[in-house]
This record gives sequence, structure tokens and C-alpha cells, in this order.
Amino acid sequence: MFKNVMVYRISEGWSPNLADVESALQGERFVECGATQDKSVGWAEPRGQEHGPLVESVGGQWIAKLVIESKAVPGNVVRRKLDEQVAEIETATGRKPGKKEKRQMQDEILLSLLPQAFARQASVLVWLDMKARRLVLNAGSQGKADEAVSALLKAMPGLSIALLQTATAPQAAMTEWLLAPNPEDWPAALCVERECTLKATGEDAASIRYVRHHLATDDVRKHVTEGKLPTQLALSWDGRVAFVLTETLQLKKVQFLDGVMDASGTDKSEDRFDSDVALSTGLLSPLLDGLVEALGGEMEWGAAVATASTDAVTTAAADDPPF
Repeated sequence: MFKNVMVYRISEGWSPNLADVESALQGERFVECGATQDKSVGWAEPRGQEHGPLVESVGGQWIAKLVIESKAVPGNVVRRKLDEQVAEIETATGRKPGKKEKRQMQDEILLSLLPQAFARQASVLVWLDMKARRLVLNAGSQGKADEAVSALLKAMPGLSIALLQTATAPQAAMTEWLLAPNPEDWPAALCVERECTLKATGEDAASIRYVRHHLATDDVRKHVTEGKLPTQLALSWDGRVAFVLTETLQLKKVQFLDGVMDASGTDKSEDRFDSDVALSTGLLSPLLDGLVEALGGEMEWGAAVATASTDAVTTAAADDPPF
């Protein structure tokens, strides 16, 4: 259910009840793109039942789903049609259209082609843990996470959030773990696995990726001491959850290890949504607690907000423009 995890801290001043959140999201319900609309963002039923609630509560954990639909016209198609129209005008009138006229022609071409474009949908699962005051997003890119954050802030003006920040930077901690001579020096319940990406700084920015490779070796430690620092490191927690930690505190490739699903006692006749939510949140919540502790604890709210504001200014869009 949560394959890629980004974690935010919810400020203390926002404490709605479930009905408040449901009402707020209803005003931003997802509607498919119109014929000449290139993008639509809104909330849909996380359980997948038509006309169902937009926020589900399972074991006190609130789950919502943001849907992002977009239509893109290939840039080369727009440019080709624009060139054809410009050539026709030059042939008929002997004049060359100016920049402003060409931009207007380009917009008209795009609008004429959008009804023929295929719509693509993506979704972001949103987990509101009000007890721990955490917002957890199942987002594989910063662009999708930003869409979910923007949609939440739009629907609920009183909400204030910031990216979860730890006292020890993930890269610094991962470096320390790779340099540790013995597994006993790793944090409690965390185990370094067999995948890692090391990247140097500077002009060459050389990188090395280890896959299915034992990392507690002199060869790996030599690369690290020479300046190639970890940007991603595979870890497992308590023998139950495997994931890849990134330098920006994202969890990628999250998966439950053998035996966890069997131990959950899920029966095929039971509602899989409820059991998946209960299992995912029940394991990820203590995992996040343990990971934050291993990274020296959480940064104070004010410092985290300042850092998140700086990151928001410099964050690039996740997807390339259509042309």
C-alpha cells in the first residue's frame, strides 16, 4: 500500500475531526479533464467504492487519495503544426509572424489537439496520523508529493505542515553505518542490506551502485573515505520491513518481508482495504519512530519549517513540460 514514503510533521494548531476533513475534501472532489483541459487534481474514494467517503478511518488512522489526471500533446507535434502554419502565412502574405502571434498560434494548436490526447492518471495515497501528528504520502517523486501537499492546504486552510527533519542528516548517518566495522555498531532494529549508491561531489560526480553486494567490506569503506558518500542505502527494520533510505529522508521500495503477511492473519473474505491499512500503518508507524531515533531525533518545528520553505523554493517540477 505504501511503496514510497515521504513524511511531514503536522503543526499542533490543527485538530479537526473526521467529519471536518471529509467535508473539506468533498469540496475538492476529483473530476476528469474536460476536452480542452490539460490537468485535473482532486480527491477520490480511497476504498475505490463509487460515492463512498473521501477519507477512511481504520484503527484511528485516516486515509485519503489524491488523483492527478493530465493530458499532454507531444511537443514535436505542436512545433510541426506551428511551422506549417507559419510557412502558409509567409507564402500567402509574404510576412513572417512575430513572437506574440506565434505564441498565440501555438496556444490555439494545443487547444485543438488536447481533445485527441490520452489522459494519464496517477494517485497519491495520503495517511494522516493525528496521534503522532504525521502526514505520510505514498509518493515516488517530489512533484507528486507537492501536488498532494498543495491540495491538502487548499482544502484545509488551517493546516500547517513541514517536511520531517532529523537532527542528524540521513547522509551523515548512512556514512557512519557504512564505515562501522561491525554490524553491532548499527542502530537497534536496523540492519544494512545489500544495496547502496555512492556518489562523489565536485565536477566529475562519479557514482557507484552496489546491488546484491555485501557492504561491510574494506572496498566499500575505501570509496566512502575517498569522498563517495551514500545517497541511497537499503535497510531492513526488525526483520519485518525492507526499504531504501535516501539522503532526503525518503523511503523507497518499501516492502514487507516474508512471514509478515502470513502473520497478519488476513483472510480472503475480509475487506482487504482495512487489513492492508492496518498492516501498513501498524508497521510503518514504529519503523518511522525507530528511524527518527536512529537519526538523532526530530528537528524542532521552527527549524523544520524554515528548511521546508527553502526546499519548496528550489524544488523543480517532477515531469518535463509537454513542449
